[in-house]
Amino acid sequence: MDIAEVAKRSGVRASTLRFYEEKGLIASLGPAGARRRFDPRVLDQLALIALGQAAGFSLDEIGAMFAADGQTSIDRQMLSAKADEIDRMVKRLNAMSSGLRHAAVCPAPSHGECPTFQRLLRAAAAGALERHGKKARVGRHATR
Repeated sequence: MDIAEVAKRSGVRASTLRFYEEKGLIASLGPAGARRRFDPRVLDQLALIALGQAAGFSLDEIGAMFAADGQTSIDRQMLSAKADEIDRMVKRLNAMSSGLRHAAVCPAPSHGECPTFQRLLRAAAAGALERHGKKARVGRHATR
């Protein structure tokens, strides 16, 4: 397939395909300088690149998922570590979401008077939400 067909079938721009080739993520067939042609398996490689990017892997990490012949060679330990990282991120995002939802409906006269919101501010200032991925406790409190 030529580069235009790969771009059309994959949804990846030709300039991105050339960039991926420069990074060693994909390889074209034939001599350098000629119109780029690719083996149809490049579509699977591009799908893996897209999946890896969606999961938060860097292009260098994704490159390590390919053997020299373009076949996949994925380190399962790396996948497990990324899943753990995503789990921590989900916990942080849930904590943020809970805090925002509380702040949106908080019965306190102002956010400055809300003990729960103040606890969230202190946790954020201390970096607890980012560093530890711990969900800040959001409790109900009586209105004043």
